Amino acid sequence: MVGGYKVITLCGSTRFKNEFMEVQKRLTLQGCIVISVGLFGHSGDQEVWENMDEGTLTKTKEMLDDMHKRKIDMADGIYVINVGNYIGDSTRSEIEYALKHGKTVEYLESIE
Repeated sequence: MVGGYKVITLCGSTRFKNEFMEVQKRLTLQGCIVISVGLFGHSGDQEVWENMDEGTLTKTKEMLDDMHKRKIDMADGIYVINVGNYIGDSTRSEIEYALKHGKTVEYLESIE
């Protein structure tokens, strides 16, 4: 908590940009500090990847994955955007990381 506010990091596939924005608004209005993704590589920020060679692309994706784990470190918990119960490998890794580090895990849709 920071200043009495719960800190939540959003996790999930960036293809769910609209859901990320809706959850961010809702949690903010509930009095949470929300940490989100820096870009939506699967839904709107394709220019980020244009003209990158394979090596640079790999390094950038690794950096973004590591950076998101640092965002989880800063939070009290994570909120998983799992539309249609979709949880990809990166998000699964973030959930495992959060649980290993004692963070709470909440989901947009109840998990099956």
